[in-house]
This record gives sequence, structure tokens and C-alpha cells, in this order.
Amino acid sequence: MSTSRIVVTGIGASTPLAGTAPESWSALLSGASGAHTLPYDWVEKYQLPVTFAAEGAVRPDSVLERPVAKRLDPASQYALVAALEAWADAGSPEVDPERLGVDFATGIGGVWTLLDAWDTLREKGPRRVMPMTVPMLMPNAAAGNLSLHFGARAYARTVASACASSTESIVNALEHLRDGLADVVIAGGTESAIHPITLAAFASMQALSRRNDDPEHASRPASVDRDGFVMGEGAGVLILETEEHAKARGAKIYAVVAGGGVTADSYHITANDPEGHGAARAVRMALQTADASPDDVTHINAHATSTPVGDPNEYQALKQVFGDRIDEIPVSATKASTGHLLGGTGAVEAVFTIQAITARQAPPTINLTTQDPEVPFRLSGSPIPLGPGPQLAISNSFGFGGHNAVVAFATP
Repeated sequence: MSTSRIVVTGIGASTPLAGTAPESWSALLSGASGAHTLPYDWVEKYQLPVTFAAEGAVRPDSVLERPVAKRLDPASQYALVAALEAWADAGSPEVDPERLGVDFATGIGGVWTLLDAWDTLREKGPRRVMPMTVPMLMPNAAAGNLSLHFGARAYARTVASACASSTESIVNALEHLRDGLADVVIAGGTESAIHPITLAAFASMQALSRRNDDPEHASRPASVDRDGFVMGEGAGVLILETEEHAKARGAKIYAVVAGGGVTADSYHITANDPEGHGAARAVRMALQTADASPDDVTHINAHATSTPVGDPNEYQALKQVFGDRIDEIPVSATKASTGHLLGGTGAVEAVFTIQAITARQAPPTINLTTQDPEVPFRLSGSPIPLGPGPQLAISNSFGFGGHNAVVAFATP
């Protein structure tokens, strides 16, 4: 494995807050919320118990050319929009196609394409099912289409590990670059699953907030009155390169991907380990591969979904790693603003984490009412200055199946 440093040279994001990474960051700092009541007749038709979500602020099919958008599920549309932004932000690097890779992720994949096709089959018969249905619904569609668009021939890999997916894809990209499999990697994740079946299913398992009368304040991580997460959608993309490649082409460098860790709880298919051992190991692994100690961490983007059980479990996991210092480190729970983007959430939060150490301020956590004494993170409704000196931040993602993924970013 190479000892080369891996750096971030481009970022892109299409989120419930805005259609680009800079605009999403600005909205996040201002305390905006992306959640709203859903305006669709299917909400009433199916008598959904949850009537709101955090949809993408800018529909991806309004950004892409129509012939392109028509051949992509919304999840792949978001992926391409964010990747185009990140690629341009990186200066559209010239790279040998066989040295350009894609590490991408989704939690669910093309659920809209799949279920629309099922409706078509039932209502109109098999001849009306689109020939592109399978290439649009398959979970690797985003990775495959990014590979096609950017001419990436080193590889195009897909991770599907629920809500840990896109953080895991970034850790994979780090390892693949260090292993010399590519010089540049397009990494990230996407999700567009605000659909009647997913809303009904998550509501059935008591995972979603029921604050139908107040969507903007429904996601409230670490608050004593939190009652579940808010569904979100969108995509985040990072352009990662070996430092040698980036410097040789004179690229700007946002941050160093210092380390990453991926573990499994082997505890329960939906609940995370209440003692947080697997999550703690992922954090330690990220710091170990970053050649750093817990004392070096200056900021944490917490997974913090706003579920009654998940938030305190994450605190317990981080307490194992950081001890009493966990109560002093500036923590951001950005799902309060964006909702939970499932397989896309880790990539968007990686973008936010990079922006945080670049701007030297931890973004605010909105909707914090009375803080739960079992989740005493250092959170604030206003941005928290990170101060001078080197910055090392971690971003946590934990998913159904017991998946844990943590990535560490450092100032260059």
C-alpha cells in the first residue's frame, strides 16, 4: 500500500437545502430546514401516517438535459448532477481513463423506477414496461453512469450498506487510491427514495418523526422530545486524488482524507449495538489509519438521526473513544437541517465536514429544544468557531445491517 496522501480537490452536492455544495453550506449555516409537507395526491390516497419529508431543493431533471434525465432513475440523476459540480470544481482534471475510478453508493437504488414499472405492468401489461427499466433500477446504475459519463475505466464499484453506504464508499476510495488502483476517484453516494412504500415502511417500524404539523422542526437530534428521523434525498460527491497527481496539475486542495474505518456490529438487523462497540472500533480505525489520536480531533459530524435509541447509542460509542473530552468537541448534527438521505447522507455530510474545517466553523444543529442528558454532545444552534491550527474532523455513518463507517478529514 502506498503512503501517498489522498486529497480532496472537488466537492459537489444536491441536497434538500440547495442544488449545489456552496449554496447548501450557506443554507446550513443560516439554520435553514429542507423539510416540508409533501404536495402529492398519493399521500392522501395511501393515508400515509407521515406526510412530510426533505425533498431535494432542486429537481435533478431540471438541471440535466432531458434525453439524459429520461434514461436515469432520480437517484442516478442526483448522482450525475453532484458529480458534474464536483468535477468542474476540481478543474475537470485530465487523467488517463484507466487511472480514473468510481467508488459510489446507494442504500436502496432505483426504487421509483422499480415500482413505476410494477404499476405499468399491472395496469398496462408487459409490453409497456420500458426496456431501460433494469439498467435504471439496479443499485450500481449511478456508478455505471458516472463511469460512462466521465470515461472512468479503472473501475466502477458500488457499495450498498444502508445509511453507512456513501461513507463506506469514501473509505473504499481512500484505500483504492493508496493501493495504487487509480490516480483520481469520483466518490460519494446518492438516494431518492421518498416514495409511498418507503415512507409507509419506515413509519410502520416507528422510525420516522410524526410531526406532520411542523415538518421544519421535526428532526431534532439530541433533543429530549425527538421522535424519529425525517426522510431526505440527494447526493454528495468528492473528487479524490493522490497528492502527487493533484500537485502536478496545480489543483486546489480542500482537505486530506486522513483515514477511514469500516466495521460491523453483528448485533441486530436494524438496531445498533447499545454499547457502541462496533461504532467505536470504526472511529478508532479511522484515527489509526490517519496516524492520529483522539486528542487531535477538533470536530465531529455525528450520524445523529434524531431517533430515540440511535442518538444515545452514538454518544456511548464516542465516549469510549474520547472519554470526557467528547463533551468538549464541537459536534454538528446536520440531519436536523437536511433530513436523513439514507445511502446519500454520508457523502453529503462528508462535504459538510470538509467545508467545516475549511471555514473553521462547525455548522449549527437546529431544532435543539431541551437537550437529552443521555446525549450531552457539544451542540449549538449557531456555528461554533473551530479556532486556529490544524483541523482533524470525523464524519460518522451507521446503517441497518450493523454497518459502521467513519472517515477522517484534515486540513492540508
